[in-house]
Amino acid sequence: MLYDRVADLDLTINGYELAHRERDTSSGFTRTTTVVSLHGDGETGQGEDVIYDNEVHYALRDSTETFPVAGDYTLDSFSERLAEIDLFPDDEPDQPTAHDYRRWAFESAALDLALKQAGTNLANRLGRSYDPVRFVVSTRLAEPPTGERVDDWLDRNSALEFKLDPTSDWSADVVERLAATDAVRILDLKGQYHGTMVDQPPDPDLYERIIQGFPEALIEDPALTDETRELFAGHEARVTWDYPIQGVETVEELSWEPDWLNIKPSRFGSIESVLDTIDHCRENNISMYGGGQFELGVGREHIHALASLFYPDGPNDVAPRAYNDPNPSGGLPTSPLTPPSSPRGLEWG
Repeated sequence: MLYDRVADLDLTINGYELAHRERDTSSGFTRTTTVVSLHGDGETGQGEDVIYDNEVHYALRDSTETFPVAGDYTLDSFSERLAEIDLFPDDEPDQPTAHDYRRWAFESAALDLALKQAGTNLANRLGRSYDPVRFVVSTRLAEPPTGERVDDWLDRNSALEFKLDPTSDWSADVVERLAATDAVRILDLKGQYHGTMVDQPPDPDLYERIIQGFPEALIEDPALTDETRELFAGHEARVTWDYPIQGVETVEELSWEPDWLNIKPSRFGSIESVLDTIDHCRENNISMYGGGQFELGVGREHIHALASLFYPDGPNDVAPRAYNDPNPSGGLPTSPLTPPSSPRGLEWG
């Protein structure tokens, strides 16, 4: 098992630091994250807290509380210790995913630090190699949707591929225009989100337009209701899941055994849960691709590293940070991304 290859890594933590990061995005909101730096034995390991509630990051920045993480551990015993620590000492977050996101920041920082203290990187420890990473560009269309945004991207680079978020405003003409580009690889229906700015309620008419209009594309996170479930009969192999996936149990609870899954490491909380789920997918012939969370720092490197090791050829929603700028300019990196020549720890960049 993959986790067994890293669980016994020795880990010494002398202290930690938190760094606040903030940036406007192409999706029209201001992204805030917190980079966690763990220090020990002359090395530093980093992780990134990707909670979407900016106020939670501000509260952490301004808090006088400290986390008792210093000590000597194995990676596994640190994970057990972390489960005992209240990572929200000032206020309980509203988002149920917040605990996993913050735990992932500390766990990924610990893995990064432990690998560096051992003088190795994740590929070497797992007995694998870093391969070039294919990526897609994730974007929402302008309002009202026309498809012009995708055309503009393709004018800059005709080889780009896309992950798009359909809404009920997508007309048959918009679907036809986008399908004609032959560049759309994933349609994210956002049907599993509730109470967020990107909710898309189940819409049978939209679902049918998407299923029929993009016969080769993957369809992510539909809401399965009495009105929509039958639309996916015969198309189950194209359905992929993101938001519900937080570990092996959540994969086994899906409506049918999936052919595809979106792996977003921060959703899993722990290193063990991520690697166990990857093991499960490999054992059950479930194809994977990576997903991002608008990371502003090392978190983006970490999802590149995992994609490079386990699903480099998938339609990875891990485009470099520059693609999320409100007005991207200059020479943007192209797909596939080249692995680093001398990676250390969990770094990939």
